[in-house]
Amino acid sequence: MKSGFVSIVGRPNVGKSTLMNTVIGEKIAIVSEKPQTTRTRIQGIYTSEEGQIIFIDTPGIHKPRHLLGEYMVKVSTRSLEEVDLIYYMTDVSRPFGGGEQFILNQLKDATVPIFLLVNKIDLADEIRMEEHIKDFTSYMNFAEIIPLSATLGTNISGLLEKTYAYLPEGPLYYPEDDLTDQPVSFIAAELIREKALVLTRDEVPHSLAVEIEEFDSQAKGKTYLRAVIYTERDSQKGIIIGKNGQMLRTIGEQSRHDIEAMLGRPVYLDLWVKVKKNWRDNEINLKQLGYRLSGGDY
Repeated sequence: MKSGFVSIVGRPNVGKSTLMNTVIGEKIAIVSEKPQTTRTRIQGIYTSEEGQIIFIDTPGIHKPRHLLGEYMVKVSTRSLEEVDLIYYMTDVSRPFGGGEQFILNQLKDATVPIFLLVNKIDLADEIRMEEHIKDFTSYMNFAEIIPLSATLGTNISGLLEKTYAYLPEGPLYYPEDDLTDQPVSFIAAELIREKALVLTRDEVPHSLAVEIEEFDSQAKGKTYLRAVIYTERDSQKGIIIGKNGQMLRTIGEQSRHDIEAMLGRPVYLDLWVKVKKNWRDNEINLKQLGYRLSGGDY
């Protein structure tokens, strides 16, 4: 039996979270077109007859602009030291640039095999595909080059087959039925943040955080969930609430639907919005929201 850990790295919004969700078959990591949607390390667990693959979906590697950004880059780069295999995921529809060079420099000293995953092959012809791959192979060699579509599921089975070929013999690290190591409350908070990201305008998403203040699954027939959406400015709070509270109701309704699907039971979602000024540059606030900037607790 094969088992091991695989880190998925790449620029923001190349499809890392979509790939993990597609492989696992459940929404473990939130997906949005907004950059830097993933802020922390999320483990997805895939178990089959061949063995077990633990995927580490990391924030996109980028140049940080605040303490939260520093945390995100630390999470991504540290994950390279703890795995058996690295997926470097790229978007064939994006031109090669400084962001790719920055990541390649991070990967050059890696001591484990690296797969180059070329995502969104449905958006490019063969000539563009060859040019894209050449841009990367001129910088370094890859153990495997795998074109795929994370959204459509194209060539996912081939990716898994190649992955098992490179993993060592080992035990199941998690029970067969586990899909993630994240607590249900964390996934619920991420689902709420996803809806807020999708439904609000561009100036809001980077400033959003969600905290679960109460999660009571003992209530008769229904789970009670109290959550707070934090923004950095009063104007952002107004956007989240919307005219006559309509935006907040929509965020709540769509979030509740996904949380109920995850839990398999009715949910009462008590959703609030509060301002926490400059929380992304405040270490105390970041720790309160689950981000650790120092030591080994990521």
